[in-house]
This record gives sequence, structure tokens and C-alpha cells, in this order.
Amino acid sequence: MLYKFKSKAAGDLIMLEPNGRRVLEAIGKDPAPKGIIEASQMPAAIAALEQAIAQEEAEQKAAADEAKARGEVAPRADAVSLRQRAVPFIDMLRRAQQAGHEIVWGV
Repeated sequence: MLYKFKSKAAGDLIMLEPNGRRVLEAIGKDPAPKGIIEASQMPAAIAALEQAIAQEEAEQKAAADEAKARGEVAPRADAVSLRQRAVPFIDMLRRAQQAGHEIVWGV
């Protein structure tokens, strides 16, 4: 399944199901096949995504530091981080919020 996020304020954004689900869960939305993010919900969504990104990066750094302290090789992080996946979505959120338009998917 794909998530295709649409807004009148930005171009469409397509994500594979696992990535779209992760982003939607991070902002507190049900990763249903259809949904909407109202303009009034966007500041909280942006803050939640930024918090999730910071948490992932802190966990990766802690794991690397712990492995280094034990003299082991640091564990590999995902090939594509949440930051890389979420930045286009955050940009879409900011544009839609500024224009006062919602973001929808599955419609």
C-alpha cells in the first residue's frame, strides 16, 4: 500500500506504507487508508515529528556510545533515517499550515 498525501498548498507526497504509517503514528494520527490533518493540527504535528526525529537520533547515538565503550563496532542505523523520510512531510505541513489548507490522504 502507498500513502499519497495531498494538499492545495504543496505537491503530492507519496510514501510506502511502513514509512507513512510511522509518520502518521508519530503525529498521533490513525494510519487508516483515509484521513485528514486540519490546519489547526499542524503545529502539534510538526512538533511531534521533530521530537520523534530527535529521539531516534539520541537513541542511535546512545547505542553507538555504548558499543564504543564496550570496544565493539557501533550498530548500523537504518539506511534511511526518520529525518530523511519526514523532512518532506514537515515541509508539506508547514506550507499547508501557512496557506490554511488541510492535508488529506486516501481520497
